[in-house]
Amino acid sequence: MDEHDTPAIPADDDPTLVFLKVEEAARRLRIGRTTCFALIRTGELESVMVGGLRRVPVDAPAAYATRLRTAQRSA
Repeated sequence: MDEHDTPAIPADDDPTLVFLKVEEAARRLRIGRTTCFALIRTGELESVMVGGLRRVPVDAPAAYATRLRTAQRSA
């Protein structure tokens, strides 16, 4: 492998990210884009507007999964 063939780090694995695109958050949760937007609309998944773009804080998918697991354990 020469210097021009270095593998790229996938965007959603970058440890310096602060926000994810909605599609990246959906991929982390293994759900569809439409379902992800529905979770955002109901407030179950945190998101913010950056300029005119909808973004999900990088820790929000894990926080949602934790809340979901806690709710299902107590049910």
